[in-house]
Amino acid sequence: MNAIFRRELKGYFLTPTAYLFLVVFLALSGLLFYLNNLVTRGSDLMPFFSMLSYVWMLLSPVLVVKLLAGERQQMTDQLLITSPLSSAAIVLGKFLAAGVVLLLFVLIMLAYPIIISLYARVWVGEVFTACLGFLLQGFAFVALDLMVTGFMRRSASAVAAALGVNLFVWLVGLLANAPFVPSAINRLFSFFSLYGRFVPFLSAQLSFASALYFILFCAVCLVITISAMELRRVKQS
Repeated sequence: MNAIFRRELKGYFLTPTAYLFLVVFLALSGLLFYLNNLVTRGSDLMPFFSMLSYVWMLLSPVLVVKLLAGERQQMTDQLLITSPLSSAAIVLGKFLAAGVVLLLFVLIMLAYPIIISLYARVWVGEVFTACLGFLLQGFAFVALDLMVTGFMRRSASAVAAALGVNLFVWLVGLLANAPFVPSAINRLFSFFSLYGRFVPFLSAQLSFASALYFILFCAVCLVITISAMELRRVKQS
């Protein structure tokens, strides 16, 4: 797993992927920070984090598309399938590499609370809780999109499929609060909403239930991805 992790992490910074992600992420987050805090001279960062959470829907496919779909398109996946490494080690190594890149960008984003602290009081606990929820939500989207792109043979189709799934997750979050949706379906949508699970963190509540949900969501997506790779190995043999 360490070999895959180092290979993928190095690959992010030897190709335009990480830099493209960084430029787009900083551009969108900077724009939201400017509109939400600098223009209004407000010190409340929670609306900023709330709006920024939708960035994962757009950017996580860019972060994971090369991990599995890119391997299949370049036909280098055969080396992975025939390698002595287990499917779990391969998938986890790739997931952790994407997670580290995501973590680095979230750490860079801490510059915004520092800017706010220059002219207003910033509650460290509140910012920490929001960042933790934001990071866990990002991991969940990475695991979800890694699972989706793992079934694709072309990078373009993988990005399109991941964006479609992310859009569906966003719509589920919207329908969870719709008054015309039956209560039973509303509760079901609320349970599966990745955006709804982020709400407690925006209220400075360290929700262990939501944190556990994000962790289990990642685990389920990774298990499905590992099982799909293992099935391909069986077919190859």
